[in-house]
Amino acid sequence: MRLSMRTALVLSLILTLFPLSAPAWDRGDVKQFAALPAGEAHPEGITVDVAGNVYVTTFAVNKPVGSPGSLFVFKHDGNLLRQVTIAGSSRFLLDLAFHPTTGALLVIDFGNAQVLSVNPVTGASSVFMTVTGSAGLNVLTFDDGGNVYVSDSFQGIIWKTSSAGGAGTAWVSSPLLTTSGIPPFGANGLAFNQSRTALFVANTGNDTVVKVPVSGSPLTPGTPEVFVNSINGADGLIIDEDDNIWVAANQANEIVVIEPTQGRVIAKLGDFNGVNKDGAPNGFLFPASLVFHGKDVFVTNLSLNLVSALGNPAARTVDSAWADQVSTHTISIIKNRIPKIKGLAD
Repeated sequence: MRLSMRTALVLSLILTLFPLSAPAWDRGDVKQFAALPAGEAHPEGITVDVAGNVYVTTFAVNKPVGSPGSLFVFKHDGNLLRQVTIAGSSRFLLDLAFHPTTGALLVIDFGNAQVLSVNPVTGASSVFMTVTGSAGLNVLTFDDGGNVYVSDSFQGIIWKTSSAGGAGTAWVSSPLLTTSGIPPFGANGLAFNQSRTALFVANTGNDTVVKVPVSGSPLTPGTPEVFVNSINGADGLIIDEDDNIWVAANQANEIVVIEPTQGRVIAKLGDFNGVNKDGAPNGFLFPASLVFHGKDVFVTNLSLNLVSALGNPAARTVDSAWADQVSTHTISIIKNRIPKIKGLAD
C-alpha cells in the first residue's frame, strides 16, 4: 500500500512528538566477583578490610539446625582466601563490619539475637552486644565516636552501645521501623549521612526508606519519618560521599540510588537475567547487602526462596522459583558510578 505525501508527513510528525520508546536506565554491567564453595549458600553480609579482602557471611537455611555460622574471606581477585567457622554462633549470620576505632570484626548473629566480636582468622568469638525482647538484629553502623547502632527488624528499634559493647539501649523506636509485609523484615540497612544530621533506615517489608533526624553530641534522634516509598524490598543501604543513598531492592533485583533532598531516583543499577548453566544467577538475584570499595560496589546475592525458608506458602515472591534453581551462590560486582540522566543537575 502506497502512502500519500500528506499521510507520511503526519506519521513522521506523530513519531517525532510521541516516540515509540524512551531512553532506558543505564544499568551498568553486573559481573560475578566470587562464588561460595560447593555446598555453601545464601551469602548475606559483606564488608572489606584495608587490604581489599572481602568478607562474607551466610544465612544458611540449607544447613542442619544447630550448625555454626561461616565466614568466607575472598582476595581482591575473587579467589577464596579462607573459610572460617565462627565458634558459638548460629547458622544465621547477617551484617558484619570492622569497628572503625578498635578494629574488631563485629558480626550479627541473627539466630541468637546478639552481636559477636570475631577473630577473622581462627573464628573464635565473644559476645559483644546483647538486647532484650524478641529481637531480629540485622545491620550495624557506627558514629564518629565509635558507638555502634544496630537495626532490629522485628521490634522496630535501633539499638545503641558503646565501642566497648555490652547491653544495648533503645536509641530510637517507631512503628515506621516495623512491618507486616513480605519479606517479613522491618528495619534493615542503615547509614548516617556525611554530616551526621540524619540516619537513613531501609524497611524491607514496607518498601520504604525512613529518615531519622539527628542532632547534638552525643547524637540524639528526632522523630522518624518516611523519606521515600516504593523501593521494592529495600534491604542493604549505604551512602556515598555526595550523600546519595544506595539501596539494594531485593524484590526488584536492582540497586536504586536516590538523591538526599527529595528522594528522587537518579539511578537504577543491575538486573536479573535468569540462571546460567553453572547454576549461578546472571546479574542480581535477591541482592541483600552492598559495600563500596574504591571504584566498585560489591553485592551479595541472597538467592533465597522465602517459602521454604519461612515454611509459609504466603511468603511466595516473584523470584522464589528462580532462587530454587540456584546451585552456585555468588557475590556480584558493579562499578561505583551514577550514569548521567536527562534533567539531573551536575
